[in-house]
Amino acid sequence: MAASMIEHLEESIKLELNLARLYTLFNDLFPDDEDFWWQLAMEERGHASLLQQEKKQPQPTEFFPDNLLAADLQMLFEANARILGLLETFAKASPSREDAFRTALDLELSAGEAHFQDFLDTPDPSPAASIFRQLNQEDRDHAERIRSYMRENGIAC
Repeated sequence: MAASMIEHLEESIKLELNLARLYTLFNDLFPDDEDFWWQLAMEERGHASLLQQEKKQPQPTEFFPDNLLAADLQMLFEANARILGLLETFAKASPSREDAFRTALDLELSAGEAHFQDFLDTPDPSPAASIFRQLNQEDRDHAERIRSYMRENGIAC
């Protein structure tokens, strides 16, 4: 696996794990929504696990889906830095419930996470793409699920 691909993979894993940490924090801060946040945190950990497995046991380059990882490595660095900053800020001063949901929605619509959703939505007949899609069937479209939850629970978008 090429150095650039490994770096992309590592930053993508960090992104998923950082989001899981953030959602776990929200789970702890907002008992009324804990099941919702816990589910998202577990799904983000699941995404990280899939990517970690690829890192541990790399498949031939032609097997790995071209569009699974975001092309912009700098964007991944920035997304991870942003989430780490939010974790630090929210550990010191809890966000409001509305701010937590708006933050999560904004992050899910950001390039790194939106890219993962685009991958799941883009037709690709490769065996690897099929495997990733099947493993993530229930973990789809976090942004839409967050919006729906906000609407159902009277949280302003």
